[in-house]
Amino acid sequence: MKNLLLQIFTWWNGQTMGTRFFTWRFGKKVGEDELGNIYYEGPMTSWGKPKRWVIYKDYAEASAIGPGWHGWMHYRTDVAPSQEDYKAREWEKAHKPNATGTPLAYHPQGSLAATGERPRVTGDYDAWTPGN
Repeated sequence: MKNLLLQIFTWWNGQTMGTRFFTWRFGKKVGEDELGNIYYEGPMTSWGKPKRWVIYKDYAEASAIGPGWHGWMHYRTDVAPSQEDYKAREWEKAHKPNATGTPLAYHPQGSLAATGERPRVTGDYDAWTPGN
């Protein structure tokens, strides 16, 4: 019941009711990634390519798509990683969730949100004043 209510009232939890119906009606499952996201292909678009979409396992987070599936989703390749022996290249990093807005977010040195002590002012800066 909870899953049904989430699909009716939210768009960021997996899929909406409209997406569920479209997937049921037209979707052909192409594969699933290691995070549990499921990838589909459907009818041809107006530009002659098949429509492609993903149903996220949890929250709809675009950064949760691995490099192989990203290439397939964006029509860089016609072969899905599930249809070949896809191996990530050594320079492709493993997925890390987007940490924006969390305590794990990046805060550069000197940021008001950064932890620790801010560097002391050295006196090599003259503040602007009107009329100068």
